[in-house]
Amino acid sequence: MTLAPLIDVQTLMALPARRYRYLDASILLPGQEGDFEAAFHELAFPQADRFRINEICEKADSLPHMVPGAAVFASFMTALGITRETGIVFYDQKGSIGACRAHWMASLFGHDTVHVLDGGLAAVIRAGLNPHEIPEPAPKAHGPYLTRTRYALLAGKGDVLDALNDPDVVILDARSHARFHAEVPEPRPKTRGGHMPGASSLPYSDLIDAQGCFVQPEVLLARLQSLGAGQRRVITSCGSGLTAATVTMALRVAGLAPGRIYDGSWAEWGSDPTTPIEAS
Repeated sequence: MTLAPLIDVQTLMALPARRYRYLDASILLPGQEGDFEAAFHELAFPQADRFRINEICEKADSLPHMVPGAAVFASFMTALGITRETGIVFYDQKGSIGACRAHWMASLFGHDTVHVLDGGLAAVIRAGLNPHEIPEPAPKAHGPYLTRTRYALLAGKGDVLDALNDPDVVILDARSHARFHAEVPEPRPKTRGGHMPGASSLPYSDLIDAQGCFVQPEVLLARLQSLGAGQRRVITSCGSGLTAATVTMALRVAGLAPGRIYDGSWAEWGSDPTTPIEAS
């Protein structure tokens, strides 16, 4: 069975038994409140594990949840009993912000059979299903996790600086229009407002509906093409590399190349007094 990166509840229910592991990647955005740990223990997919993005990161970096080195990622996956041959379904308790980021991380380190559940656990419940009715998960593996890093999915600050003068590259910023235009303060202290010169505003909220599911592929394609995706190479950015992955997933769903995520995103760019910024 060949599956798209984003799967719906119907596809989830048709997965082969004992082939996939289910990982809850729920994470809070700045300013959000909630307790995903308590919610996970209250209701989760059978034998699911938590994929804690704020733990599977580069701890020595002052920026939030920066992607870790390959060895760190491999050690976490090995501890979860996952190898590169294990199928993975990432999900959020609602929506897919954390799951999209986790999908990008797994793809970065070479995992092929990896998917995001559109709408998350909430979509299963809305469909009238019991989470424990989904296909039986794969048993935990005992071998080491071997990475195969795909650096073409990752961009750094230098890549973005180069892109500012490259007409063949478009930067898509997933923050709100208000943050993009510096109409509201940034949620992180000592961070300037505005955007990279020449960047295009594409709030991640424009890509999903009220229930946290992605809008139809043709709608995504039209929106992305209107900003140059498909004709130009894409770098996605946001506040800290989380919702940029939602744009990356939208690119995949629309049938376009996934581009690169600027992992430091605005947390890095806006806090560096030497980087150029526009506000209008």
